[in-house]
Formats: sequence, C-alpha cells, structure tokens
Amino acid sequence: MTNSNIEIKIVDFWPVNEIVELYKAGGWWKDHYDPAGIKDLIKGSFAFAIAIDKKSNKSIGMGRLISDGVSDAYIQDLVVTPKYRKKGIGKQITETLINYCKKRNITWLGLIAEPDQEDFYKTLGFKRMEKYTPMLYDGEK
Repeated sequence: MTNSNIEIKIVDFWPVNEIVELYKAGGWWKDHYDPAGIKDLIKGSFAFAIAIDKKSNKSIGMGRLISDGVSDAYIQDLVVTPKYRKKGIGKQITETLINYCKKRNITWLGLIAEPDQEDFYKTLGFKRMEKYTPMLYDGEK
C-alpha cells in the first residue's frame, strides 16, 4: 500500500537538524554526537532515502544503504517518526532501497533488524540468516 501523501527521495543532502531528529526518533542519537558529521554520513552512504510528508514538507522517515556498489549492500538506520508509524512508510522506504540495489544488479542485501521487527522485514522478502551471528566490535582487546 503506497501512501500518496508521502514521497520517498534518494538524496545527497538534507537539513542536518531534520536528520538528527530522525536519529533521535530511532533512539540512536547520543548527546555527544556532533551534528556536523551528518553531511558526511549522507555523502558516505551508497544511497540515503528520505520520506517526506508532502503536506508539511517535513522529513518523517529515512533509511540508507551501505555498499561497495558492486556485490553487497546493507540497509541501515531505517526509521519512521512515531506519529507516522504503522502506515506503510517504512515499507515504502525499504522498497525504494531494494529497488535502488536491483537497478544496479546488487542482489545480496542484508540488515540487522531491531528486536521485534523480524516480521516486518519478512514481508519484504528478508529471512533470518541461519548459522550466522551478527557481531559488534566493542573497542576492547
């Protein structure tokens, strides 16, 4: 289901304050983060998608791709602001990113789902990677 009041765009730039608000909505923004890094974050992404409410002209969701541009890509930082959740906007963003990869013949597409979001991604064609364990470097050695 596509929401006609919402537009999804792949962007090279977006107002920093709006991106910070989206990261806050996802619970991923820390007070010590420097908003000046947002421009490089967008530019360093393979693709950066913004969901815009056409009525207010405000960004209400985002998602991005990290990729080598040849074989693999990862969806990261998918979020929709609470007021707009459960309206199919996350699906629109994800499908936009998937299609971006398909047009470039990138067929291996992965992500790490937030807890309780597996079913959402399953409806979009993702499945659990059995026998694989997501890992995170903790800076200690």
